[in-house]
Amino acid sequence: MKALPFLPLPPRLPGPRLSTALLGATVLELVVLTGHLAAYPFGLTQERVPQEPVPQERRAPGPPPGPSPGPPPLPGSPAAERPVVLLHGFIDNRSVFLLLRRALARHGRRHLASLNYSPLTRDLRTAAELLGRHVEEICARSGQREVDIVGHSLGGLIARYYVQRLGGDHRVRTLVTLGTPHGGTAVAPGAGLHPIVRQMRGGSPLIEELRRPAPGCRTRFVSFWSELDQVMVPVVTACVDHPDLDAVNVRVTGIGHLALPVHPAVAAAVREALESEEAQEALESDEAQEALEPQEAREGTAPSTGTSSVA
Repeated sequence: MKALPFLPLPPRLPGPRLSTALLGATVLELVVLTGHLAAYPFGLTQERVPQEPVPQERRAPGPPPGPSPGPPPLPGSPAAERPVVLLHGFIDNRSVFLLLRRALARHGRRHLASLNYSPLTRDLRTAAELLGRHVEEICARSGQREVDIVGHSLGGLIARYYVQRLGGDHRVRTLVTLGTPHGGTAVAPGAGLHPIVRQMRGGSPLIEELRRPAPGCRTRFVSFWSELDQVMVPVVTACVDHPDLDAVNVRVTGIGHLALPVHPAVAAAVREALESEEAQEALESDEAQEALEPQEAREGTAPSTGTSSVA
């Protein structure tokens, strides 16, 4: 698993006692919850998407059949042109991404799509199939062959299932998850009442399905997990741990589950995660190598530890 080369690794500083940090994170969670409840009604409906005609030559072809490699990116398509799909968590809606969406737009992301799925959906697999249809529509509308996805909590698990089990890796270049129970969580509100919540429990058939081999998966995974996330039990269940996946796990300090999609530091790290592959490709290009001494080039790339952190 490769580490993100351009996410900063802050120095270890003496921090507050865990009880103090947990208290601060809890207060922040309440503030975020209050703000989100106020914004929630504005995200109940699906996002209106402008129907801009796309020239035939720019329309993205469908995904290739079978396990063959997906189509290469369109020539000259910068990261800013690749759509970003935002997928919310359980009993939530697209309003949770209001601040993250603005942050991405300010830094040049032109195609942003926030999707809602029904809380009445009883199977995560069904939600993943719906996501796949949305992704195809977004690619056709934008003329791009690939998208990036940012998923919060259950949204990240839906996106992972689409990528890993439904062939979505041919469409998704980078999948960023925020507080997603990749290994299943022992704390899931309403467990036993809602089928899709039971699927998020550790040891569920769906979680076990995601442990199956996924050779040749093309999507990059970046998973943000918080040491104070009380919805993820244990907290490391929000890390991607799969030998076939190109994944990096980013530890976030000082905030809880609800704050992950709205915290400015996380938003900045998400933006860098979405751009890091282009940055590394530029670093490894012939021009970059000519401009750098070999030792400097080696120092410019983080070691492949599979972990990083955000203060």
